Amino acid sequence: MSIEKIVAKHYRDKVNQAVTHFGSLAMLTNRGIPQEGWLRTVRTALGMSGTQLAKKLGVTKARISKVEQDEPHGSVTLKTMQTMAEAMDCRFVYVIVPRQNVEDVIKQRAIEKARAQVKAASTHMALEAQSLSKEQLDFEIERIAAQILDKMPSDFWNDE
Repeated sequence: MSIEKIVAKHYRDKVNQAVTHFGSLAMLTNRGIPQEGWLRTVRTALGMSGTQLAKKLGVTKARISKVEQDEPHGSVTLKTMQTMAEAMDCRFVYVIVPRQNVEDVIKQRAIEKARAQVKAASTHMALEAQSLSKEQLDFEIERIAAQILDKMPSDFWNDE
């Protein structure tokens, strides 16, 4: 196995761990965020008032309210989230979680690219009265997808 493939596998394993650990959490709501946001949710769960959190951070209660209103809309910086989490004796965790395992995402993309190649070739063949059966088309798509996966060309994620 080449160094590139070993490194890619390492990254895939790391992301797949995130899918395993955080995937179900992301399903809680549309974007994995409670309706009122994590900051307000955790602060309320801790029984901490906005005024108490503001005092810990050395800011006004209005600032806490503004940040808590902005969070569900995605307009709070990561640094602000981290600072407020730490003030509540929490950790801020930032993660991007694919909807499925990385290998499945990559395989689906390879199948899409293979399908596009087969469709283009199939169109030319049909014009020459040399159409393939559905089984032959499916076989070719799988064969080409396997080749694409093996080589992982540099244009793999380019949209044609």
